Amino acid sequence: MAAAAPPKPSKRRAWLLAVRPPTLPAAVAPVLAGTGIAAVDGDFEAGRFFLALIGAIFIQIVVNFANDLSDFRRGADTPERLGPPRAVAQGWLSQREMTVGITLATTAALIVGVALTLIVGWPILIIGGASLIAAVTYTGGPLPYGYRGLGDLICFLFFGFVAVMGAGYVQIEELTWELAAASVPVGCLVTAILVVNNLRDIDTDRASDKRTLAVVIGERATRIEYVVLTVGAFVGIAVFASVGLLPWFCFVVFAGLPPATWLAREIALGRSGAALNPMLKRTAQLHLLVGALIGLGGVISTF
Repeated sequence: MAAAAPPKPSKRRAWLLAVRPPTLPAAVAPVLAGTGIAAVDGDFEAGRFFLALIGAIFIQIVVNFANDLSDFRRGADTPERLGPPRAVAQGWLSQREMTVGITLATTAALIVGVALTLIVGWPILIIGGASLIAAVTYTGGPLPYGYRGLGDLICFLFFGFVAVMGAGYVQIEELTWELAAASVPVGCLVTAILVVNNLRDIDTDRASDKRTLAVVIGERATRIEYVVLTVGAFVGIAVFASVGLLPWFCFVVFAGLPPATWLAREIALGRSGAALNPMLKRTAQLHLLVGALIGLGGVISTF
C-alpha cells in the first residue's frame, strides 16, 4: 500500500525542499579538500574560495532540480518511492516552475564560473561547463547516464576528481598529483552516498526501468560496493600520505574511521528500504567530515 501523501507545503517551503539542503554538503566537501591541499603549494585566496564554494553549491542544486523533474517525467518517482518526497511528483511545483528553477540555478552557476574565469583563466569555464552538463544529463536528456548504470562512475569523476581538482586550480592555477590524490577519498565517499540512495530505491527503480548500477549488479554486490568505497577512502588516504602525495597531517582523517566502520557494517548486515534513509544522511555527513579533515591536514602542514 502506498504511503499517504505528505501535506502540501507553502511555495517557499516547496522550493526549499526541492533544493534538498541535506545534499548540499556533497558540494562543500570537495571544495574544502581541494582548497586545503592547494594551500600546501600557495597562498589562500578567500574570495576565490567563496566563489568556488558558491558555484559548487549551485551545480548541486541544478543536479537536484533536474533529477526532480526528469525522474517525474520518466515515471521513476512513484507513490511507492521510499526516499523524501519530490516536489514535482507531489504537485508542489509544476514542471514549468521546475524548468525555470533549473534555468535560474544554471545561470547562477554560470555567472560564478565566468567570474572565476576572469580571475583564474579559461580552464575553470571548461571544468564548470562540463560539470553542469553532467548535472543535467544524470537523469535528463535523450541518454541519461543515471538510467544506464553509469551514475556511480560519473559521480566519482565529477563530484570527486573534477570538483577537488577544480577547487585546487582556483587557488594555485595548476593541476597537481596531490590534488588528484585528495580527490580519490572524496570521490569514493560521494559515490557511496549515491550507492545508498540506489540501494534503497532498487526495487522501485527496477520496476520503472531505471537501470542504476544497483539494479544491474544486484543488492548483494551493491552492499559490497558501499563497503569497498567507504573503506577504500581511508586506505587511499593512508597510501597517498605514506608515499608523500598527501601531507602526513592528513592522517587526521582517521578520526572519521569509527563512524565509517559502523556505516559499512550496517549496510553489509542488510539494512534496506526506508531504514537506509538515516544511513544516507550519515554517509553524507561522513563525506563532509572527510573532505573537511583532508583540507585541514593540508592547511596544518603549512605551519
